[in-house]
Amino acid sequence: MVPKVYGIGNPLIDIITQITEDDLALLGLHKGTMHLIDEDRRRELLSFISDKNIAYSCGGSCPNTIITLASFGIPSAVAGMVGIDDFSDIYKNRLIELSVFDELQRCEAPTGSSVILITPDSERTMNTFLGANRLFGPNDINPKMIHAADFFHFTGYMWDTDSQKQSILKGISIAEESGTKISFDIADPFAVSRNRLAFLDLIEKHADIVFANNEEARILFDNYDAYECARSMGKLCKTAIVKNGKHGSFICDNGTMHAVPVKGKDPVDTTGAGDVYAAGFLLGLCRSLSAFDSGLLASFLAGEIIGQHGAQFSPEKIRLLTESIEKKSWQ
Repeated sequence: MVPKVYGIGNPLIDIITQITEDDLALLGLHKGTMHLIDEDRRRELLSFISDKNIAYSCGGSCPNTIITLASFGIPSAVAGMVGIDDFSDIYKNRLIELSVFDELQRCEAPTGSSVILITPDSERTMNTFLGANRLFGPNDINPKMIHAADFFHFTGYMWDTDSQKQSILKGISIAEESGTKISFDIADPFAVSRNRLAFLDLIEKHADIVFANNEEARILFDNYDAYECARSMGKLCKTAIVKNGKHGSFICDNGTMHAVPVKGKDPVDTTGAGDVYAAGFLLGLCRSLSAFDSGLLASFLAGEIIGQHGAQFSPEKIRLLTESIEKKSWQ
């Protein structure tokens, strides 16, 4: 069996806890964004939250998407770099449990982690120590799997180091040679700020499917209107998706605009909502659904993930959601 979706990303151990707005201010963090931190800052944050209730899980934006796809029966692979430590053992064992193709490489650097701080409004602020992820490079990808896959998926976070960026560019070249569709999740406003022109060039020249939230799209196109941003992005690529929070999402597919309503519950934790949305959309395409119906499925799954803590569904929840998908009750 070969994967239908091959993803390259940053495998991270998520360290999740609830904090107050005052705590966030005291730490000097900008709410709702991802901050790249060094080992000293990670140590400082872990000390600050040491007296709080902490949950651990396997994370990373692209891995979250791949794990969700595999949970719903889509053969999927994730590539990345981890250390030779307990965290990497936990991560790799979890991938085996979830039937994900494990394409993770190992090195001497510590496995990366993300300290995720959740405020009372359910917004998550991520503090990411890349660790081993920074060492992933072009020689660590699996060309045969990209050739065989239907989709090659990656995120804007891979532009944080040159070696990671070069691995994506090599993957894009292989995907284009083999007709594998290229799926790009912009993933973070700061990533856009740092790489705006590079992202616009990538979207126009290489991407088939692009995911952005309203803030990322605003920076990309200097426009606060999510609908207009989706339309602008749709002129650059085949399928453009702009997620607009509680207002739903807009999809421009082959020049045709679609408004997708929001689905689901009041938010408890928005961690991974965008990653699960991307998984839902790719799941729909793997099931030969239209772009609009894939958007509805994505909205349904994203609405379910924000109604719980954590970025992944439990096996029981997967069973219930699979039943809903088969019955098409989500439509």
